[in-house]
Amino acid sequence: MSDIFNENTKLLLEMSVADGKYDFTSSIFGALNQAELEIHNLDETIESINGLKPNCDKLDYILAASSGALCGIIDIFLVGKPGESPLGDITDKWFANRTTNFAKLCGWKDKGENSLSSAIRFLENKFKIPYDQRGAGDAASFVFDLNPTNHHVKSLAHNPSLLGLFFSILDQFTNFSHFISNGELISLADADGKFELRGSNVPSKLFCAFANWFGHLISDISGSSGSKGRGMGIPSPLWTWTNDIITLKSKLNIPVSQLDKSINELAINIFKEGYDARFQSAQAIPVFINEMLVRLVYAIRRLIKYFAETDKETRSFSLMWKKCEPFSNPTVKRMLTVAHGTFCIVDISDASVRGFVTGGGSFNPIEFFLRFNIVGVGRFTISLYGEFKREMGIQKAERAIIFARKEKLVVENYIEGLKLLSELYEDKNLLNFITDFKNSDMCIQAFEKSVLLATKRNVPNQKILKNKSEIDSYFLGGKKGE
Repeated sequence: MSDIFNENTKLLLEMSVADGKYDFTSSIFGALNQAELEIHNLDETIESINGLKPNCDKLDYILAASSGALCGIIDIFLVGKPGESPLGDITDKWFANRTTNFAKLCGWKDKGENSLSSAIRFLENKFKIPYDQRGAGDAASFVFDLNPTNHHVKSLAHNPSLLGLFFSILDQFTNFSHFISNGELISLADADGKFELRGSNVPSKLFCAFANWFGHLISDISGSSGSKGRGMGIPSPLWTWTNDIITLKSKLNIPVSQLDKSINELAINIFKEGYDARFQSAQAIPVFINEMLVRLVYAIRRLIKYFAETDKETRSFSLMWKKCEPFSNPTVKRMLTVAHGTFCIVDISDASVRGFVTGGGSFNPIEFFLRFNIVGVGRFTISLYGEFKREMGIQKAERAIIFARKEKLVVENYIEGLKLLSELYEDKNLLNFITDFKNSDMCIQAFEKSVLLATKRNVPNQKILKNKSEIDSYFLGGKKGE
């Protein structure tokens, strides 16, 4: 700031045009207030951009990784694989209770025995469909290898997906049955000669078809009425895509690859081992615990820090929530990425070891995928996508933050100059010449004040515009002092 009065230094407080009139900052103090407001706005811009970056310390990373490892252990010993899963037994019972509750809602009379098979039989009779070929004694058993252990996963209308809903409605309107076998889409015409879709017009038939699809899925979710033991439920929503790929390729006349067939066969094999929607719900439990535990740890740490660093007089619920909320900030999202990544490492490592152990020296893919927690991998994939998206946003914001910091430095230097001027000069009256321009016709006085102000600020005499003619000459292209 030592060269602020250098001959080549120019100071422009502010000038703007509004409603056809010129408006100037009327004093150094006014310019100072406006500059400080601009600094505040720049600080908010920089803070918002910095808010895109995670602010995790070592303890955050340690706690997140510990949560992932703990939930991975829960997955190994309490989820395991179908038939050996303590949590799976709990979800089986939960779905069985929901099935009987739904049957009661639809009119089933519980005669005191609370029989699941009775409730399922009631729902099967109430929500009849034409595509329930189980392969027991019919032609499908011999031609298409359709049997009670695989017909839920092979039948497209039994899939709990949008494509499953589409084929269910289509089959009910046309009395067809569509299923996948050996990588091919099979259509069975006149699937059930006794079936008739209720409804007097198209909208009512559509409603009845949807109700039949949903009700029949509920009847099958805990097995069939004649099932012994656990029964075959409906296929996992995250594995039905193998049927969707083959179906779409068949309809678009795209050759089905051997890889498509192999993956579909794998999905059928793990379903036959008990990997259905009930077991996938059990797999979601440790993933959910991991999610909640990380968010809870984050909130508790920030809550303790808030009470330790904030005075009682300044505490408020809104400020506390802003400091502790574990949902929308990038720090907790980074912790979740670490936690779910650690969970997947533990889960995949266990599944791989058991795949080799049960394979007798070779890798057993069925054992691996029975223990492979696809829900955890899906959640980790979502976290990775979020990290990638945030990183792209940060890179775009870096240019903005560099510019904002430079602009802040310029404004800070400007403020220092204004403060220095306000200390050296008591020029409030001189700077009020702007008001003279606005509120009176005292142009001569205004010119005199402007000349006096320029002289006081050491502007060279040859560069001072002293009258209207010199001002006109200057703005018409002339240069004062040359």
